[in-house]
Amino acid sequence: MTTTPAPDATLPTIPAPAPASVPAARRPGPPPRPRPRVLLLSTAGSVAALLLLVAVGTVLDRPLLIPPLAASMALVAGAPDLPLSQPRSVVGGQLLSALTGFAVLTVASPGLWAAAVAGGLALGVMMLARTPHSPAAATAVIVALQSPPFWSFLGLLALACLLLVAVGLGSARATGRTYPVYWF
Repeated sequence: MTTTPAPDATLPTIPAPAPASVPAARRPGPPPRPRPRVLLLSTAGSVAALLLLVAVGTVLDRPLLIPPLAASMALVAGAPDLPLSQPRSVVGGQLLSALTGFAVLTVASPGLWAAAVAGGLALGVMMLARTPHSPAAATAVIVALQSPPFWSFLGLLALACLLLVAVGLGSARATGRTYPVYWF
């Protein structure tokens, strides 16, 4: 006697159509316009912080440190709720990237090749440490290009990062925004 399988065991199943009440997924649009007060105070705080950093960088002959710090300030002031903007990422990402640049210098001489390696390695180090901060990769590049004095560079960088976080805190308090979302 032969047995045949049940008819529904051999037929493919067809998914049921989605109910008409479920809206189609929408693509995200641009961020909302900032309130005038938020725009004014965030911009003013950023300009003041960066002018102070330029003054200090000029006196200490470290003006190339300004571009990655300006990008850091843009994140802190313009998008304070992003993980890239949190103090852990700003301070940790910048310092780890600088250390990565110095580590590359221990095995290579300063130059473009070392800078490329340092910038790429900095990304991996930040990911591993869970301190994502894209502007910090440029700090690793600067270290590998310039070979600055270790302690004075790290000290200046740490001070600058703390200043950026402080400006972010002040700006958030003045505008009613939340910063930081988390510290560590």
